[in-house]
Amino acid sequence: MSPGIPQIILILLVVVLLFGGRKIPELMRGLGQGMKEFKDASKSDSDSSEDKDSK
Repeated sequence: MSPGIPQIILILLVVVLLFGGRKIPELMRGLGQGMKEFKDASKSDSDSSEDKDSK
């Protein structure tokens, strides 16, 4: 059930129509920052759980 090329193009077209071409870089930047913060938080959480396991 993976989306094909026509479905991906349709989704991208809808996103451009909804948000406009100027807002998309801002949205992607925010998404990237959110993913970075999530990775940092999960990494620090796993580091703290390793410290607990070693004690």
